[in-house]
Amino acid sequence: MTPAEILKKSKRIVFKFGTNALSTDKGELALSRLYSFMEDLAALRTQGKEIIVVTSGAVGMGKRVLGLADADGVSLKQACAAVGQIGLMKFYERGFKELGVVCAQVLLTEDDFASRARYLSLRDTLNRLLELGCIPVINQNDTVSTNELRGYKDKGVKVCFSDNDKLAALVTAGMDADLLCILSDVEGLYNADPRKNKQAKRLEIVRKISPEIEALGFCASSRGRGGMKTKLEAAKIVTRSGAAMVISYGKQTGAISALWGPQYKGTLFLPTADLPGRKLWLAYATNVSGGVRVNAGAVKALQEKGSSLLPIGIIGVAGEFERGDAISILDEKDHEIARGLSNYSSAECAKLAGCSSADIAKKIGSKNYDEVVHRDNIVLL
Repeated sequence: MTPAEILKKSKRIVFKFGTNALSTDKGELALSRLYSFMEDLAALRTQGKEIIVVTSGAVGMGKRVLGLADADGVSLKQACAAVGQIGLMKFYERGFKELGVVCAQVLLTEDDFASRARYLSLRDTLNRLLELGCIPVINQNDTVSTNELRGYKDKGVKVCFSDNDKLAALVTAGMDADLLCILSDVEGLYNADPRKNKQAKRLEIVRKISPEIEALGFCASSRGRGGMKTKLEAAKIVTRSGAAMVISYGKQTGAISALWGPQYKGTLFLPTADLPGRKLWLAYATNVSGGVRVNAGAVKALQEKGSSLLPIGIIGVAGEFERGDAISILDEKDHEIARGLSNYSSAECAKLAGCSSADIAKKIGSKNYDEVVHRDNIVLL
């Protein structure tokens, strides 16, 4: 199956425009390119497609408006985003209006996904916008959220997204979209970093995100916060949700129409599974503030039998969390094998580590559950 065939049968499509796809080599906004994107999107909409845009570029535009060469520090990046977002949306609003299309600005933080109630509310809002014939234009709300600008490196802490690649993937999965198209400064996934190896070959189709495929991720480019590693993380989310994903070259006028033309160059990731919505949310859209380390027996029970996590399998605790929080379940080498909603806090888990369920009340003074994480609230990664 080709991207053209998938695009033809797809009803709801998410397009993600990276900073490099929207910029000239000098770092200026590539106006003719952006307008060509909007023309192609408007044409797709006349074919009955539902279109959602995830865009980058606010921080970079703010830097240019403010005359800054660099924007070091979180607060300065936030200021640049506040200035740049206005100008960025002006281009989208003006361009789409000339094409007879109404667009809507949607700014998101990780909390809009991590909270199940807000996540479902976001789905309702985006669905209503699509019903009204609008094209939602989504960006990270960098002005108020520092997680995306700096990323968390604290032990046990993971935020649900720190770049627009994963944001676009979460939107694709959460909105039950059929296809995510990422336009970037690369033509797809290569078997080596093409910036360092001129003999690198582009992969036409990826059928499964295997460890060998994940190893092909490389670092971010100069202007963007993502890179091939984050795109592969996005592909894992999208394909597990039952959708397809395309990475294609976006630094050219007509890059969207090229997706179904003879000049197409890109990598197509095929759907591999259809993970239920709540499990998908738990696996990828939650913020994780800590986790528990488990022994080999618990790993086997979780992976092979679909068991609950009992306190006897716990050998350590990472980070801090409360009852009901999403946590990582780590093996003895600190590899995250699953995520789940904990029935006990990190302090309680530390006391319960290695004990039987019958001794829970004796260890912490009360007992609400036999399991630290029930199997219904566990998703394997």
